[in-house]
Amino acid sequence: MSRPVPELLAPAGSLDAARAALANGANAIYLGAERFNARDDGAQLTLDELEQACRLAHARGARVYLTFNVLLKPAELREALLHLGDCIDRGIDAAIVQDLGAVRLIRAVFPDLEIHGSTQMTVHDPSGARVLQDMGVERVVLARENTLADLRAIRQAVPGLGLETFIHGALCIAYSGQCYMSGMISERSANRGACAQSCRKDYVLADAATGAELDRGYLISAKDLAAAEHLDAIAEIGIGCLKIEGRKKKPEYVATVTRTYRTFLDRLANGEWAPPTAEETQPLVQIFSRGFTAGMFGGREGKDYITRAQPDNRGEELGHVLGSEGQELLVAVSHPIGTGDGLGFEHPAGASHGNSGFAVSRVRDVRRQKDRLVQAIALPPGAHVPAGWVVVRSSHAALLERARASYAAVERQGPVPRTRLDCVVTGREGAPLRLTCTADGESAALESSIPLSAAERRALDDGKLREQLGRLGETPFALGALETSGLGAGLFLPVSALNDLRQRAVGELMLSRDWARTAAQARRAAAIETAVSLESPHVAPGASAGSGRLAAEVFTLDAAVAAAAAGADEVVLDLFLRHPTPPVARVKALAQQLAARNVTLRLRTPTIVRPEERRTTDKWLALGLPTLSGHLGLVAELARAGRDVVADYAVNCFNQHTAQELFRLGVRRIVPSIELTVDELAQLTAPWQGAGFEVFAYGRPEGMTIEHCTLSAAFDRVATTCRDLCVQKHVNVELADPAGYVFPVATDSACRNRLLHSRPVDASEFLPALWRAGLRDCRLVFNVPGDPVAEVTNAFRVALDALREGRRPDARAVRVLLGGAFTRGHFARAV
Repeated sequence: MSRPVPELLAPAGSLDAARAALANGANAIYLGAERFNARDDGAQLTLDELEQACRLAHARGARVYLTFNVLLKPAELREALLHLGDCIDRGIDAAIVQDLGAVRLIRAVFPDLEIHGSTQMTVHDPSGARVLQDMGVERVVLARENTLADLRAIRQAVPGLGLETFIHGALCIAYSGQCYMSGMISERSANRGACAQSCRKDYVLADAATGAELDRGYLISAKDLAAAEHLDAIAEIGIGCLKIEGRKKKPEYVATVTRTYRTFLDRLANGEWAPPTAEETQPLVQIFSRGFTAGMFGGREGKDYITRAQPDNRGEELGHVLGSEGQELLVAVSHPIGTGDGLGFEHPAGASHGNSGFAVSRVRDVRRQKDRLVQAIALPPGAHVPAGWVVVRSSHAALLERARASYAAVERQGPVPRTRLDCVVTGREGAPLRLTCTADGESAALESSIPLSAAERRALDDGKLREQLGRLGETPFALGALETSGLGAGLFLPVSALNDLRQRAVGELMLSRDWARTAAQARRAAAIETAVSLESPHVAPGASAGSGRLAAEVFTLDAAVAAAAAGADEVVLDLFLRHPTPPVARVKALAQQLAARNVTLRLRTPTIVRPEERRTTDKWLALGLPTLSGHLGLVAELARAGRDVVADYAVNCFNQHTAQELFRLGVRRIVPSIELTVDELAQLTAPWQGAGFEVFAYGRPEGMTIEHCTLSAAFDRVATTCRDLCVQKHVNVELADPAGYVFPVATDSACRNRLLHSRPVDASEFLPALWRAGLRDCRLVFNVPGDPVAEVTNAFRVALDALREGRRPDARAVRVLLGGAFTRGHFARAV
């Protein structure tokens, strides 16, 4: 019995990769074209290649999705939309979008284009999905951390919204790929498509108080996703599309992985489902693998979620070295080695203890040994591999050749699309033949240069006319209907005259098409200009010009009191940042205590609130306190309910149109992205003269939110059941990278890790420029034990008061407190 299965979506970082995907069973491909997509030059097609890929896909009944999935700066919006228009003209079926403002702009300028919400929108619960559905997004690519239960809850909440999930390929350790660590370290923003892969470095986990080393290795380098075992459950839930990661992978990888999952899905469609065997998934391991994880579909993964020993492709472990005989190496392997294979040899205690490798030039079978084949491999000159070392095949020549052969027959350029050309032929003896041609709404009417005459031999008929008028060669037209009822019988016109008519008609239509195209482009440019200009900015409820308001974000009650005493107008309490959360009664008492000082207490929610965690969050929301949240779904839900909510920087407000959407939802203030320069912040907030915005002016941003817990993994414990580690034994831990930078790690109330930046951002030297732009309200963030809460808050209070009074503040005041251990962030450093 057959059953419906999800669409299989494959990556196409090159035209050859597109050919490989289509030849091996992809229902759709996704790709980037030249600009504004989350991959660098190594995985982007030219516009001409994009057009070719669309032709190839459409000829096979497949679809093409454009990755238009970076955050857009204010100055980029016009150019980005013009570029998108070019891609639409080339034949794309949908755009994958991360930027909220871009969603609204696309709806205004290209209302017929299908929009898919990128996974970097971090949609992981029903509330986030509802926001995008309300904005007109047709499909959402869900967070890779979602469990099957999460998917089921989202599916039930938004039955009319298309849902897509990743099924195979590299994983970002940062939640849903939303990472600020890369940009802060290297100026290569992951949210702008230039990830520096900070997670793939080796780290040391240590106790910050004692300095004791707790773990070391590739501690935040995730294994590759390979979730074929969950295909049946995912399809049963109603997920409409399964996505293979890998736009930077080679065509052979795309071919192999696409064919493997096509086979699994066809089995599912035929009602013959059984989880794939190790033999069936062997090609996936061989073609590229950092080690595989089934992801978090089945629940939270522990120590085995990360690579630990190595961050790159390892290939398939085949067996071990038996020893050497002359110039040959004897190995016992589970799968035969072939000529041209690339082999690696690793010390039994791990590759870090010793490794080597070479390509096989000659190999012969020696004997069969139980379930192993003993082979003799020619050793390169000078090579020596000790007995007992592990044999790993990093490159399988036969597999690669099969992959290449699978798409060799797919042409590089699909059939050129032709426009239907309908013709009407009329005329009588002694008068010119009149030809009227219509194509794409344009018409050309012409008369022959000589009159029709009586035919002496073969008269003009439908066959003769179709033969001559259909000779359209390299033109963009193909002959469609031919109407000859108005042509007299028994008439003759020389072939040369018919050819002249056809050529002139095509010339006129081509000219009309060019004029029409030019006019359409002018209309498009005008529509883009109107949409981008934002002539009527939506004003936030109760918005007023910035007055030097100072908000201090803390995670303890004592720090809240200290910040208020030092001059904060508002205290934000992140009670979810670390275990344990304080009693509700004490938070209520704090709110009353601060209110007596005319200081507002605001609650910061987690950026991630999965469906099963909503009950706990609601308990705190029930206090009725104003809130700060980087969770888009919560922001929308609370704002629409009339609550006082501020959108935090994790909502990724990068341009004025995203701000417009957030204000339209009802937020009171916005903390713009921490990846914008002073000038870019000024452009973003210009329509409101800075009113309704708050600048992240001090503190450590959360570089990553990680579902994986490095502390529990260090002790091989199960996250959420080991709170003795983070509450009692190792309250403050940190990760140190090879360059010596130390990143504090906070284990939050849901047992996630929040990886904080190594140094606090300090905007004190930029306060005058921000003030002139109308950005006068600041947020200070204190999220590490021992932060100088009172001192820094007071220094910013003095600086803002000076600006309010027309004096220039002392830019060194905060720096003196920090002793040089700070970063200017992105205020003068663009991503």
